[in-house]
Amino acid sequence: MKRYLIASVLVLLGLVSIQTLCKQWLRLAASEKRGGMAGIQTQPKQWQPSDGHTQIPLWPGTPPDSDSQTKSESATITSGKDIVAGKPYTWVENVTRPTLTLYSPKTNNTGAAIVVFPGGGYKGLAIDLEGSEVCDWLVSRGITCVVSKYRVPDSGPHHDANCDCRADAKAPTALEDAQRTLGIVRHHAAEWHIDPHKIGVIGFSAGGHMVADISTRWGKRLYPTIDDADKESCRPDFAVAIYPGHMLEKTTKEFELNPTLPVSKETPPTFLLQSVKDPVDDVQNSLVYFIALKKAGVSVEMHLYAEGGHGFGLRRTQTAITEWPQLLEAWMHSIQILPAKT
Repeated sequence: MKRYLIASVLVLLGLVSIQTLCKQWLRLAASEKRGGMAGIQTQPKQWQPSDGHTQIPLWPGTPPDSDSQTKSESATITSGKDIVAGKPYTWVENVTRPTLTLYSPKTNNTGAAIVVFPGGGYKGLAIDLEGSEVCDWLVSRGITCVVSKYRVPDSGPHHDANCDCRADAKAPTALEDAQRTLGIVRHHAAEWHIDPHKIGVIGFSAGGHMVADISTRWGKRLYPTIDDADKESCRPDFAVAIYPGHMLEKTTKEFELNPTLPVSKETPPTFLLQSVKDPVDDVQNSLVYFIALKKAGVSVEMHLYAEGGHGFGLRRTQTAITEWPQLLEAWMHSIQILPAKT
């Protein structure tokens, strides 16, 4: 009788355990269906480029002016309302080991090259939306492309949540990374089948500010020379700023340019694009930079659209601004970065 009771109890315990496991499995399945993994802790993943492309470290050792940040780099896929043109994008944070990733055209190489600075308010990087997707289009036009995964957060002018105010970087590490990247690309020009006199930059939002920063502050490296790459010029041969920000800071007058961007006649030819109703970076960012470039005698082309928003990259939208890549391509032909059309 005892054996029978013990066996019955064991069977009941087994059934309870199975029921518990089933409930846990169902909760997990429901969580996955909603797009989440509630209660499951996963290690943050670093961004990796698509197959066939390799990240190259910018610095042989610890980057200059590195801080004591202990958070690991992470790459997350956006969801919900944080999508663009119906698709999510990859958001990279806590970059302490900056890299460049080379994308080379398989055919019809024009010799031109462009370094891409993704945006993200100097807090993170929209690495595919304003990075690798830009490279996919550029290589289709015979242009070598380099994605800059520069240091964030707070590596340039940014919003400080502690004071709810604008703040400068403790050290201009994003600009250091930009200078280093241009030097490396020019140093490897022959190896990467690039014309060293046709290396440009393109940036979006905060990356657009980086374009202006490297365009006006290329004359002197902000860090000690490390190797022969730092002996190369880091001046871009042409520049493209798409819905740029941080152009109006540190000013006291209307239509005055941020004084940390010393435009001169040596500033490279520049292409500007922005929506008049940009809800993030006011269109005056482009206007003041355009005026400064024009006053300095720099070749500049600007396109403003009534609608378009902010942070759209090259993704197709319902507004006319979505055709901007064709305008950029025509401009590159006009300044002889790309060969004349026949």
